[in-house]
Amino acid sequence: MDRLDNTIRPYAWGSPTAIPHLLGVEPTGEPQAEMWMGAHPGAPSRTDRGTLVEVIDADPEKELGPAAVARFGPRLPFLLKILAAGAPLSLQVHPDLEQAKEGYADEERRGIPVDAPHRNYKDANHKPELICALTEFDGLCGFRDPLQAAGLLDDLGVASLKPYVDLLHAHPEDAALREVLTAILTADPEEMSRTVAEAATACTRLGGAYAPYADIAHHYPGDPGVIAAMLLNHVRLQPGEALYLGAGVPHAYLNGLGVEIMANSDNVLRCGLTPKHVDVPELLRIVRFQPSDPGVLRPEASPDGEEVYETPIDEFRLSRYVLPEAGTAHDLTRPTPQILLCTAGTVRAGEHDLTPGRSVFVPAGEKAEVSGTGTLFRATVVA
Repeated sequence: MDRLDNTIRPYAWGSPTAIPHLLGVEPTGEPQAEMWMGAHPGAPSRTDRGTLVEVIDADPEKELGPAAVARFGPRLPFLLKILAAGAPLSLQVHPDLEQAKEGYADEERRGIPVDAPHRNYKDANHKPELICALTEFDGLCGFRDPLQAAGLLDDLGVASLKPYVDLLHAHPEDAALREVLTAILTADPEEMSRTVAEAATACTRLGGAYAPYADIAHHYPGDPGVIAAMLLNHVRLQPGEALYLGAGVPHAYLNGLGVEIMANSDNVLRCGLTPKHVDVPELLRIVRFQPSDPGVLRPEASPDGEEVYETPIDEFRLSRYVLPEAGTAHDLTRPTPQILLCTAGTVRAGEHDLTPGRSVFVPAGEKAEVSGTGTLFRATVVA
């Protein structure tokens, strides 16, 4: 197995302290948002044998296993991250696989450069993802019941929100949500900025359930995404709890430290809380306008101590081991590629001692025995 040297991305919303604290190093003073573990070409992990991209490209079947290559092609199909949100991320959705293929092909035909700021589809893959909390973790996930959203907006006492409140009482629910989100994102920018300012003042005054939206407005003053965010469920995860985010589900991470895993894609359609491009027509094509419960996931324990976060897709499978005794060994050998990540204590993985934030890549079929006292996350595929 290969010890991984991983890149930390300094996005502006990142916490300056959470990842350094996990790693046991001094903060630099700069935001540290995500640590990437995998073979994404944008920031591949490094090993003694070269980057993980180079290692896999040299012999895909040996590194990934024949079943994974047959199912997903000669590349690692997932990207594992440690995510540290110190401020809200953009409100966003991801396409399903068919939409991603269509969107990518269309933008390729139109000659839009992949790095163009108005490009929506960086690749032809979907991007389902799972976030598992390491600390208390706040996020937004899926649409509220429209009547609940109407009550939340109405209680702010902001006159310019009244048309949205009325729309949310209409039927059917999906049409009501579509109309309101469309109206929010296409409103006159100056009028919307004034509405957001009034709403932010009311959220600050009311506190309680409104506190998350006051904080969002503090970071993104005047952004229509502040009002759009109030259409969504607010979720607070406790350590060990997770959220699965499928195609078309609007979401945003607000604050906290977590382990995130996703299909290896960069495809994002933004709804707000960002200075980046918002393609309203394409966004409205992708969003699933269905009220839903956020569906907080708790791991399912197996007899060997593995706790699995069940999801409906095969590009990734995330589980964890909470190892209570240093003398007990666990055999994690699988016919598929794995990344093992320590988040607490000290775990011995093969010949490597892993402390929090450290990880290894285990090629398919490679002997993987772990022991120690701590918490170990295991990322692999279903093939």
